[in-house]
Amino acid sequence: MRTVYLGTSDFAAAILGRLADTPHRPELVVTRPDRPKGRGRALQSPPVADLARLLGIPLDQPQDVNGPEARERIAAARPDVLIVCAFGALIKQELLDAHEILNVHPSLLPRWRGAAPIERAIMAGDAETGVAIMRLTAGLDSGPVGLLEREPIREDDTYGALARRLQDLGATLLIRALDDPPVYEEQVEDGVTYAEKLTAEDRTLDPGAPAAEQVRVVRALSPHVGARLQLPDGSFLGVRDARVGEDGTLELLEVQPPGKRAMPYADYLRGRS
Repeated sequence: MRTVYLGTSDFAAAILGRLADTPHRPELVVTRPDRPKGRGRALQSPPVADLARLLGIPLDQPQDVNGPEARERIAAARPDVLIVCAFGALIKQELLDAHEILNVHPSLLPRWRGAAPIERAIMAGDAETGVAIMRLTAGLDSGPVGLLEREPIREDDTYGALARRLQDLGATLLIRALDDPPVYEEQVEDGVTYAEKLTAEDRTLDPGAPAAEQVRVVRALSPHVGARLQLPDGSFLGVRDARVGEDGTLELLEVQPPGKRAMPYADYLRGRS
């Protein structure tokens, strides 16, 4: 099939890499514009843009994917199907009406529709998650599902470890759906939950919460976002790794002080003494 790929994140880049090595290699990749990042606020390309350039696939980074110029460039690629994965912007009705659009969504839909399904599944203590291949509709991740497979969430899974397995699963399911299009069935409305976008509040550990709950937050945000503890002076101590101690309290293992590199918590304590 002739495809156009819309994605932005590291997760989306991993799936693009697999897709590019198939007969469904995208004719065009569409991603978000470069953004200022870091303390120097230098412009940085999204991971999908970097990979598209490396692979030699034509690239578009429109300010508005729903605008007429972006839609015209997509149409010029003459796609049989558009593929969306962690794109990070709403696809509006003009594009939905013009093309069949498949979405690679890392959850067991209808559970965890929305922006942060992997993180929310770990935070909630879910025993499993998975990947769904669905047809994109105007609703938030509410379109019909063609393929869905499950993946256990291990007790020690971080976001990074679980995302790698879901990337592999998502790429496999996507390629299968393109090779042999499945029957798409409407989602049931029982069990719908929403994976809201992560906020600064989500990152900040609550010392009054059960230790197991705090550890899940640490795991869910490692290594890409990072959990943190607020210090008495109002600054934040990054928490890279933690576990439930023998006495049932939170035991910090690796931390990142403000403006410094990550270090074992024991070294941090020695430095403060």
